[in-house]
Amino acid sequence: MLMQLGATTFEVWPMNTHETEFSGEATHVDKPVMGRRPPLEFVGEGPDTRTLSCRLFPAKFGGLSSLAGLHQQRLSGAALPLVRGDGTPLGWYVIERITERATYLDPHGVGQVIEVDLALKRADPPSAGSVFSIIIGLLG
Repeated sequence: MLMQLGATTFEVWPMNTHETEFSGEATHVDKPVMGRRPPLEFVGEGPDTRTLSCRLFPAKFGGLSSLAGLHQQRLSGAALPLVRGDGTPLGWYVIERITERATYLDPHGVGQVIEVDLALKRADPPSAGSVFSIIIGLLG
């Protein structure tokens, strides 16, 4: 396993995550003072975003059902746990956007190579009851 987002497991096949990107921010506010640069006051975390770049080869390895599952998770709007392949939890994220690029279309219009970019935004973890229902949903 390379990574897991909610119910979707990214492995070498059928859905291969070959690139990730992380961007984190901290929020500061200026405190105006006379005669010098305004001191900055830390007021908390800013938005954290991640991008997962994946590649599918449907004719050889499948993976279209995993892509459909990602779209369902996006439409649910629920925060999903993201775990790196070594077992490190990376936090809870919502799927903001999924971008697909299909090339080498077969006679049915299905791309032989499908590039997928997932734009994720860090979210607060759900309540304990919601976490339980999410885990039960992942097992079912």
